[in-house]
This record gives sequence, structure tokens and C-alpha cells, in this order.
Amino acid sequence: MTTLLIHRARCIALLDDANTELHHTSLLIRDGRIDRIFKSDEPVDAWLAPGAVDEVIDARHHVVVPGLINTHHHMYQSLTRAVPQVQNAELFSWLQGLYPIWAGLTPEMVKVSTQVAMAELLLSGCTTSSDHLYIYPNGVRLDDSIEAAHTMGMRFTATRGSMSVGQSQGGLPPDRVVEEEPFILKETQRLIETWHDASFGAMTHVAVAPCSPFSVSQDLMRSSAELARAYKVRLHTHLAENDHDIAYTREKFNCTPAEYAQDLGWVGDDVWHAHGVKLDEAGTYLFAKTRTGIAHCPCSNMRLASGILPLRKMLDAGVPVGLGVDGCASNDGAHLLNEARQAMLLARVGRALESFGCDHGPAEMTPRDALRLATRGGAQVLGRAHELGQLSPGYCADIAMFRTDTLSMAGAAVHDPVGALLLCASGQADYTLVNGRVVVRQGQIATVDMRPLIERHNQLALQLALASR
Repeated sequence: MTTLLIHRARCIALLDDANTELHHTSLLIRDGRIDRIFKSDEPVDAWLAPGAVDEVIDARHHVVVPGLINTHHHMYQSLTRAVPQVQNAELFSWLQGLYPIWAGLTPEMVKVSTQVAMAELLLSGCTTSSDHLYIYPNGVRLDDSIEAAHTMGMRFTATRGSMSVGQSQGGLPPDRVVEEEPFILKETQRLIETWHDASFGAMTHVAVAPCSPFSVSQDLMRSSAELARAYKVRLHTHLAENDHDIAYTREKFNCTPAEYAQDLGWVGDDVWHAHGVKLDEAGTYLFAKTRTGIAHCPCSNMRLASGILPLRKMLDAGVPVGLGVDGCASNDGAHLLNEARQAMLLARVGRALESFGCDHGPAEMTPRDALRLATRGGAQVLGRAHELGQLSPGYCADIAMFRTDTLSMAGAAVHDPVGALLLCASGQADYTLVNGRVVVRQGQIATVDMRPLIERHNQLALQLALASR
């Protein structure tokens, strides 16, 4: 039995149904779960006695929140951040510029890039992440990502992506990076049987994730949905990301993206789609009615000029929405707290643009709304709202702690430490706990030595780029 006491926190935002925020109070963790949250005036001296708990973290200068949850990522892309030839490209030309580089990926590259991406997320207070790996050259397997997650100590939803329709069949990716559909389904089944853990507090989930309408067949989409539901795992794909995406779906399938998803069995509370920027009114209504989720990726959508998700409209309609940093090469960063900040700001300016200067813009998304998206929203989208996303007794002890006595918080934390997390410059977490284990300690990754990891990552990034020339 392991125990840890977070002692006398400046503020703890529980993100429970009542939006409770407690000041100068303590939280007890036992065996990876939240055991007890003390009242502000409740004595805790007995827990400070030698041997009473395994560790005490002095949190007098911290704001404590549930661990953030990332619902969409492509971690291997940390190897191709800021590649010059695609810095100013939109989605389709961006992909066409990068596919030839990604064709050189190796198992080591995937493992190392996943560790680097996860370290960046953990330092931002993110404790759970999904990842969408959909390209498998040179012996790469999803197992490489899963093993990297175990090394880092991150809670992981690994999605087995796939591409089966190459350029010769009217798809976007080169033929050399697509796979045969029977193999895709067999490999996905193997991964579910090998790695998926459906128990409470599991560290590894596997989801089924054909890449996009422009890279897989309708038959694969249908078969993938059948496979996922036979094993009771979740379904994930890209949908309605930008205008070219919409045009492709209309031209090839003679329907809207939402109609495409519905026709293929890709709606329901076990499905989440990345982006959804260009969903129409009927699509929004369908997603709300069926509780189909959206991974909102504001930084990537801005970076690729894909558009602005009508976030408030979707939330008000009842669409489940979580946040995603998206690929490291379409965001060039993986800071989930900053993603929440950008979601808040973009929702405000998006409303102002839509309403031609409507003075209600700032109220469209409050700091606490954005924090809720990054925690409970993500838990709902990943199907884990019963165990993650809030600080309540019995929930998994996934926790992020940010210092309030930093330069970026100066003059802000004295007024509202929770609001300051989203309004001020996005800082690094001082502590990040996953399943009660400290994986970031005093602003440093505690599970691996980062210096040689970054050095090797940079060597592999250069090797990958040179191999494509």
C-alpha cells in the first residue's frame, strides 16, 4: 500500500459536479486513487507524523487540478516539427509534403518520438493521452508506442490507425505507405487482445482508428466499426477538418461528413472524431443526439488555417468535446494547458467574428469552462468519465500541480489562481502524478533521463529528414 499527502494546497479545483474549489486544504492518495479530500479547517497533523504516509508534498504555493486529458495526437510527428517546406501549407499539401518523410520511420524513431511527446505533455500537466499512429513502414508497430508509454508512466489510449487507399485509387497518401485491409483488421485485433485493459484505472486502452475519408475505404470503415464493437473498444478518426476535406467527401461519396459517418456506423457514444471544424448544423445535431465526441484541436486548426470550431454552439447542443494538441508537426508543440487557453481565446474571437462584433464574445468561454474541457471533457470523450477528469474520492489519482509564486503568475494568483492558469502565460507543471505516481517532480521528468533522450531524438529527426532527400 502506497500513500501520498498533498498538504495545504493554495487551491484545489475539484472539477466535480458542483465546481468545488477548496483553499488551504489537503488531499490524501492511497494505492493510486484519491482516498480523502480534507476540509479547509480539518486537522491533518496525524498524517504528518513520521511513517504516517510514504510522501508529503508541500503544496502551499500550488494550485492543484485534475490531470489534463489529451484526446488527439500524432506523437511520431515530433520528429518533423518546423520542417521548412510545409511551414506555410494547408492540410492536404502539408500531408503530401510530409508523407515521403514519414515513410522512413523506424521502430526506434516511433518509440523515441513517443517518449519525447509524452514528456512534453506530462510537463504541461497532462496525465492521459490518446495517440493516432496510422503509418507503419519498416517494421513499425503500435506496440512501439505502447511500450514507450509504459516507460514514461503516462496513461495511454493507443489508437491503431490505418491507411488503405493510396493515390492510385484516388486517395491522398502515396501507395507505398498504405496497407492491405485484411492485414489492418487482423493486426488491430491482435493489438486489442494483447494490450487493451478494460479494468478500472487501466493504464492502457486500445481503440480502432482508420485515418480519414481520403485515405481509407468505406468497407474498412464498416469493418473497423464492427471489430471495435465486437471487442467493446472505442472508435476514432479524422472528420470535417477543412474545406478540402469537405469537398473530397462530397465528390467521392456524394454526402456530407456527418452523413458519411452515420452511413458507416461511425456515430455513437463509443466514437470520437478529430477536428469537426466544418460540421454543418445537421451534423452538429446528429453528434449531439448520438453523443458522438469531438477532439477539438485549436492550435493545429489555426496553424493549418483549417477554420474555427463553433465550440460554444456544440457544447450548448450537447456534443461531447475534449481537447487535443494534434500532431507535433501541425501544432509544433504539445502543451495541453496552452491548448486549453487557446480554445478559450479562439472561442471568444470566433463568436465575435460570427456576430460581427457582438459584445458577448468574452462570455462564450470562461477560464473554468476551458479547464473543464481539458479534464472532464476529455474523460468523457475517451469513455473514462467514471474514473478520470475530476478530483473525487475513488477516482484515479491523476493530478497536476502548478506553482502560484512564479513570474507568469505574479499579480494574478493573488486574485484567482484557477483563472490565472488559463489567462496567464501557460507554465509548466511543478508536479504531475499519474495513478498516484510522481512522474514530474519539481518541474523535471522523473521517469527517464531527458538529456540523452532529446539528443537521440534530434539525431533521429535529422536522419529521417536526410533519408527522404
